[in-house]
Amino acid sequence: ADDPEAELIPMRVAVTGSSGFIGQALCERLRQAGHTVIRMVRSPSAQAEDTCYWNPELREIDEPRLAEAEAVVQLAGESVDGRWTLEKQRRIRESRVAGTRFLCERLAAQPTPPKALVCASAIGLYGNRGSEELTEPSGSGNGFLAEVVRDWEAAVEPLRNAETRIVQFRLGVVLDPSGGALAKMLLPFRMGLGGKLGSGAQFWSWVSLRDVTRAFTQALGSESWSGACNLTAPNPVTNLEFTRTLGRVLHRPTMFPVPEFALKLLFGEMAEGTILASLRVLPERLQTSGFTFEDSKLEPTLRALLRNSANHAA
Repeated sequence: ADDPEAELIPMRVAVTGSSGFIGQALCERLRQAGHTVIRMVRSPSAQAEDTCYWNPELREIDEPRLAEAEAVVQLAGESVDGRWTLEKQRRIRESRVAGTRFLCERLAAQPTPPKALVCASAIGLYGNRGSEELTEPSGSGNGFLAEVVRDWEAAVEPLRNAETRIVQFRLGVVLDPSGGALAKMLLPFRMGLGGKLGSGAQFWSWVSLRDVTRAFTQALGSESWSGACNLTAPNPVTNLEFTRTLGRVLHRPTMFPVPEFALKLLFGEMAEGTILASLRVLPERLQTSGFTFEDSKLEPTLRALLRNSANHAA
């Protein structure tokens, strides 16, 4: 197949959240595709030639530097991992909602707003929906995360009247051994202590980090892409299936289920909102727009991702 990234016109792309799990991989891919990356950094002392200072809490941003960006990727946001204390919930919400709105206000005020804004969002928008197949028009669900994501997606409003094309990717569970959920699961699973979480019947909509960075890169140059798109592989699996597949790939038993009450005890509301929530999400809009997933089935994806790390562990 032709590489759609190869046809992209090189652009100057500003990236928030560039030091994160997805951000680092995306910056690398953007550079490989010939783009110039401007990393948005929160600390004035971290400024370098390829950075732009911004601090949404203080409502400060280096306007002239930002004006150089022809496209912007917004990935910044407090991690949802850990106990959701009131303070943690405030940071999860503020970092996404207030951060995105502030960025969009400043971009809209630019003499030439960027051609494209590609924003992270999350499938948490859909709440906990059992085995219902969810596509972009499915509407949002209930719970803390669903509310946060609703407001997060609405926060691009200030930029709506500009000529900027806006794409919002609703991300599923992003898989890569370098970080995120898979990195946390590898140690217990390698020790033979892996097992299903809760009933195991909840659907996990996963996507490889590689496909995430490909989609973000493609979105910058694909004029026809806009609005909200589910960024999840086309074959979601239940947690039980995920557990068994990971055990099979690692050649380890998966005999240690973690009961629901233990997860709730450990993580409180976060367990219900993430680990135990059932989301069977399909990437309908991406597939009709012609995006091809390189990693569409779980087992071959896990085998490819873990081939390198298995060699080290052997």
